[in-house]
Amino acid sequence: MHFCVRRARALNRIKIIAFTHKNIDLKEIGRFHLEEETIPVRMNALKDASGAEELMYMSTCNRVEFLIVTGDEINETFLGNFFRAFNPAWNTTDVAWAVSHASVFEGNVAMRHMFNVASSLDSLVVGEREIITQVRNSYDRCSKLGLTGDLIRLIVKKTIEAAKEIYTETHIAEKPVSVVSLAYRRLRELNVKLDSSILIIGAGVTNNSMAKYLRKHGFSNFTVFNRTLINAQLLAKELNGTALTLSELGNYSKGFDVIVTCTGAADIVITKDIYKNLCAEDTSRKIVIDLAVPNDLDPEILDSYDVNLIAVNNLQQVAKENLLEREKELDACMDIVNKNIEEFNTILRERKVELAMSDVPRKVKEIRDNAINTVFAKDIATLDVASKEVLEKVIAYMEKKYISVPMKMAKEILIDEIPKA
Repeated sequence: MHFCVRRARALNRIKIIAFTHKNIDLKEIGRFHLEEETIPVRMNALKDASGAEELMYMSTCNRVEFLIVTGDEINETFLGNFFRAFNPAWNTTDVAWAVSHASVFEGNVAMRHMFNVASSLDSLVVGEREIITQVRNSYDRCSKLGLTGDLIRLIVKKTIEAAKEIYTETHIAEKPVSVVSLAYRRLRELNVKLDSSILIIGAGVTNNSMAKYLRKHGFSNFTVFNRTLINAQLLAKELNGTALTLSELGNYSKGFDVIVTCTGAADIVITKDIYKNLCAEDTSRKIVIDLAVPNDLDPEILDSYDVNLIAVNNLQQVAKENLLEREKELDACMDIVNKNIEEFNTILRERKVELAMSDVPRKVKEIRDNAINTVFAKDIATLDVASKEVLEKVIAYMEKKYISVPMKMAKEILIDEIPKA
């Protein structure tokens, strides 16, 4: 009963606060995006202020997730304090809005949500494999910052295993349609020439995927802008293009046919003045693929210029059609999710035993040392070398068994005899 109670408490400490395309507009998700360089300070401050034992932050184009380990109840008071700590610049209205729109998951429900997220079942585009990499990268970043601990490590490990099983054992991603491939498909429908001048603004994961997709299909004229020049140079090298810093965007006047933009900026990157200069007095229709959240392109540009905009929200209808095509696979995916939830519960029970018995080796060693050096020291001193060697082997064997046997028995008792919660 003692272990069952501890297991239940551990499971119920798993909480998720989420903002996704399902509960808020995509442009609002950008309110929770953090610039890469601010994450260490902001997340450490958030962990301290919220009293969380562990914390993981994940931000993508259609979701922001906070995975938290805490014994506290996630009520309005907790959420209010949490969002005030997340963004000290927010006023009362901002905090109230975040509290009212947050989706909260706990325990097994939180685990189901994690599995659904990593396997793309909860994505804007079902079958989008990129999300599993985003989960892994988010964990790695937060782990290196010391934000996570043993429980989130176990959660993420099992989450990735479940997602891989779904991708392997079902047809959910047989014909993957990611945001990138959706945008590319829309671009191809516009009959864009392969020698078109393409400006790549931002060198993150999404733009890397989009640029390589374009290169693979024959496009060859690229100029890459990025806040950090070395990242622009790395991508430009792969594309046989030119690399420039983002600060040079406003002075670029060589014209373009297509812009592909996806930065992590919180503010507009392509202002009306910058766009005017980019056009270099060319008034012909341009194509802008804006996959950033919030958008990089100033919406007022659409009122003054002939722009064919391809943005994340433009792709929602295609995503809905994609979801309908894959619905037949959802039952098989849910079976795998349910199986993995049970497996995770078993893992959690086993881990509780391991943690509870982690002190056993030290105790056994203390008993061993006391027996040899104190209790039987005089008797051992009378033995010859060969006898001492035999005694050492016997003691070492007994020591090993006294550590492994109780652990094995405890796990068997816990897993086989205690009802699953």
